[in-house]
Order: sequence, then structure tokens, then C-alpha cells
Amino acid sequence: MRAFLRFWYDFVVGDDWTIAVAVVALLGGAALLVELGAGAWWWMTVSVVVTLGWSVWRGAHPRTRD
Repeated sequence: MRAFLRFWYDFVVGDDWTIAVAVVALLGGAALLVELGAGAWWWMTVSVVVTLGWSVWRGAHPRTRD
């Protein structure tokens, strides 16, 4: 059971937990928009582009620690 859970953790979270949290938050936002009767396609489109850009920027500009 432990190996099964470890696999799913590695599969979902991977190397960057912040992207996993962002995906969960974005899906929650889309669900909220659907509940309110609004279309969520535009939310997910913009969110994916912004999240991808943020991830690439973070990868290209790593923090340096002195």
C-alpha cells in the first residue's frame, strides 16, 4: 500500500509541489465558475498559459542562496 501511495504522490506532485497546488486551485476555480453558471473554458485557458509561463520563468531564473 505504501508503494502505491508513493507512486501516486510522485506522479501527481513530481518535482514541483507548487504546480500541483496550482492545478488543484485552478480546477477548484473552474468548478466554482461552473456552479455559478459561467463558462469555465476561458478560465482554464488563461490559467494554463499563466501557470506554464510562471513555471518556465521559475525554471529559467533559479534562486541563488548566499
